[in-house]
Amino acid sequence: MSLVVVGSVALDSVETPFGKAEEALGGSATYFSTAASYFTDVKLVAVVGKDFPERHIRFLKRMGIDIRGLQKADGRTFRWKGKYDFDLNQAHTLDTQLNVFASFRPVLPEEYREAEYVFLANIDPELQLEVLGQIRKPRLVACDTMNFWIERKSRKLKETLKYVDILTINEAEARELSGDSNLVKAARRILSFGPRAIIVKRGEYGALMFSDSSVFAAPAYPIESVFDPTGAGDSFAGGFMGHLARVKSINDRSIRQAIIFGSVMASFDVEDFSLNRMKRLTSRAIEGRFREFKKLTHFEDLKS
Repeated sequence: MSLVVVGSVALDSVETPFGKAEEALGGSATYFSTAASYFTDVKLVAVVGKDFPERHIRFLKRMGIDIRGLQKADGRTFRWKGKYDFDLNQAHTLDTQLNVFASFRPVLPEEYREAEYVFLANIDPELQLEVLGQIRKPRLVACDTMNFWIERKSRKLKETLKYVDILTINEAEARELSGDSNLVKAARRILSFGPRAIIVKRGEYGALMFSDSSVFAAPAYPIESVFDPTGAGDSFAGGFMGHLARVKSINDRSIRQAIIFGSVMASFDVEDFSLNRMKRLTSRAIEGRFREFKKLTHFEDLKS
């Protein structure tokens, strides 16, 4: 079952206490599509400049990602430069150069418009709405956002959420969007905007899913060596949506499984810079870590 993602493809320069990477492959749509490609067919919609390295194009193709929706525009590719201190939950942006991404208008190839599963990565909510207008009959739409859009385009974001089934968002953003400091109340408030479920990403503390019918908590996998948390949230979303598209089922059981698979992909992502760890993954390793997650949270019921 095909899955369409619309977002950014970028060149990242990242420094952490454990090393650094210069002009490495990054971007929300890149991390998402790479993670999701281990589960299902992925169609990528984004824009790069004429300076985008050909080796990255070859990598995306090697992962089986459909890049017919990847536009190449005159100008330079979107670049982000950031630094992490020992608190790896917080990225410090040093420089952002939108370049061709500043004028990006997503146009979906005709064959993409029949997609049943759609992920709107962290882009302008006006562009997210434009994408939804091009998809004919989506079965499941999920999206991400950030404080920049919450603060500057709150009205458009809330309009977008009327057409979204699942929102992924971090703790601080959930509180800001809802106007409530209590996370449970914040989730209930956001659900009233339209989504059927909200997944709150909590970094090293895992994830929480809220819907009208249930609440589900997933831990973060205990990693011995965390090198670079860049893209972890997008890798989570890729594993999450990839599993749902693979099983072709949207219910409480499959969503809970998808959250664990999302956590699995995020845990692999942080083990190296850029997509280096993701390049070396196997389906066996993914399934093995999924089972390890299950052991993390298993406990016996009380005897009657």
